Amino acid sequence: MESTKEQYQKIISKSRLLFEKKMKDYGSAWRILRMSSLTDQIFIKAQRIRSIQKNIDQKIDEGINSEFIGIVNYSIMALIQIEKGIVEQPDINISEALKLYDEKIKRTYDLMLKKNYDYGEAWREMRVSSLTDLILQKLLRVKQIEDNKGKTIISEGIEANYQDIINYSVFALILLGE
Repeated sequence: MESTKEQYQKIISKSRLLFEKKMKDYGSAWRILRMSSLTDQIFIKAQRIRSIQKNIDQKIDEGINSEFIGIVNYSIMALIQIEKGIVEQPDINISEALKLYDEKIKRTYDLMLKKNYDYGEAWREMRVSSLTDLILQKLLRVKQIEDNKGKTIISEGIEANYQDIINYSVFALILLGE
């Protein structure tokens, strides 16, 4: 059996390749998106996953794997937006976008390793539906923090929530692949 590190890297490689291809097609048009728009886009994807998990049939012939990959990539876009801010026109080329992608995923991966050590890979005993619910919960938290203009009293901030969303999505994809 592959290790979590190997499985994680395979999924991120696939996600990054899709991000790169979309950058070639669309450029960095996503740089104009406000944080609330990115959060809502991720929320829609998570809601679709939950709907597919609850319903036997579906009208769109795309499975939940592509939605989880979309969540990973939109969350990375959100992390980039947190750092660089929102712009009025696309402003980064593909190589800069991929460099930022790699930086954000490295920090998220490092966080996963620390939490995975502390929790003893407990996520492997979870259902994918529970990971979906946790993603939705994190998104509702992000929405509340956004409504509070980014202020928290005691809770972790938006960045940490997006990192958890990425890691939960990767865990779900690992479980779906096993």
